[in-house]
Amino acid sequence: MRRFDYDQADESVCRARPGDEAWMLNPLIRTLVKVVVASLIVGTILSHFGITAERLIKDFGLSYERIEDVARRGLSWAAPNLLVGAMVILPMWFLLYLFRPPSGSRQKQD
Repeated sequence: MRRFDYDQADESVCRARPGDEAWMLNPLIRTLVKVVVASLIVGTILSHFGITAERLIKDFGLSYERIEDVARRGLSWAAPNLLVGAMVILPMWFLLYLFRPPSGSRQKQD
């Protein structure tokens, strides 16, 4: 049976390369670009067949005023809940950030 040494981490996996901080949002940006390009392609194809946003809204029995009203009511519900949640989460995050162990590269002493 093989024993695992959990105290010694594989440093080649854990070590960040210089400049990795700049690419932290890279997967998010790539995903957003893919969604935008796919939306443009689908929108172009649908408009070729005469399907527009105005027509879809009308076919669903909605109006711009109704959509605006639903969005305002959703925002008026979400904003206070977001504020209350942030009043709890942000101080907790700050304390955890403040008291976390220092990170950085420690050089091995031979």
